[in-house]
Amino acid sequence: MHLQKRVLVTGGAGFLGSHLCERLLEMGHDVLCVDNFYTGTKGNIVHLLNNPFFELHRHDITFPLFVEVDQIYNMACPASPVHYQNDPVQTTKVCVHGSINMLGLAKRLKARILQASTSEVYGDPTVHPQTEDYRGNVNPIGPRSCYDEGKRCAETLFFDYRRQHKLSIKVARIFNTYGPRMHPNDGRVVSNFVVQALLHKPLTVFGDGSQTRSFCYVDDMVEGLIRLMESPEDVTGPINLGNPDEFTILELAELVLELTGSRSEIRFEPLPKDDPVRRRPDITRARQLLGWSPTVPLREGLRKTIDYFDDFLRERGLTGDVSQAERKSSAGF
Repeated sequence: MHLQKRVLVTGGAGFLGSHLCERLLEMGHDVLCVDNFYTGTKGNIVHLLNNPFFELHRHDITFPLFVEVDQIYNMACPASPVHYQNDPVQTTKVCVHGSINMLGLAKRLKARILQASTSEVYGDPTVHPQTEDYRGNVNPIGPRSCYDEGKRCAETLFFDYRRQHKLSIKVARIFNTYGPRMHPNDGRVVSNFVVQALLHKPLTVFGDGSQTRSFCYVDDMVEGLIRLMESPEDVTGPINLGNPDEFTILELAELVLELTGSRSEIRFEPLPKDDPVRRRPDITRARQLLGWSPTVPLREGLRKTIDYFDDFLRERGLTGDVSQAERKSSAGF
């Protein structure tokens, strides 16, 4: 049984943040969700609004926030290239100014604060898999730099606040995460493929599809974040959170086609600039310090994600003509 805490989740109406809010409420905490709805949506948290222990506050964390809380999960930031490159200066501001504001709040309150960092701090890695002591291979002036370098600077700030102000910090490096409530137009590979397949549009594979990613289901990721937040004081991170099972993009495309029963073809496009060729976490530290590792296989997580997007598209009259029953039959359910 957890003692009830007042927990602030910035970016709480986003994909990952909304699942985190939901889980924290289930644990009996009092949750303050802060979001400016740049990429988050009220639809992600509408089912929580009647909960007396859930509060929604519209706010941009690049401006100071004055609230009273016990813990802070700093999840706020556009996390897909489509969104963070749309306004790259604002992306950097969220990473840097936003972190300074949340760290200042944590300092005033003597609250523990967790930073949702990213595998993007490793850039296009030259070592494989990536361990936390790898310093990365990041282009500081490329189109992805606003996010990559913004998150790297945020980590710097977190550790400087710990050294200078003895702040209780946690830093999670989050690898590819997927599941229900992903934004359908965020340009991420899982949502792209699932939506394209359900609409019977060509699946867009960049390059030859041999580049790899590791996909962690959202429930597993939320469990890892909470375990890190609740870990002993000296466990600061950075800690990789992600699924160490590696798949090529082409393998993912073929699995999505199988599970949806879609008639879509695969179309190859040029590889974007600075797109990582291989990405897989070494989660030894998470296993040892948090007792955490993912439990949801890709096939199972994709089924849940496909069902979510199928319902999402049908509600908007946008889906193709393959019913859920037909998909389950073709996928061997």
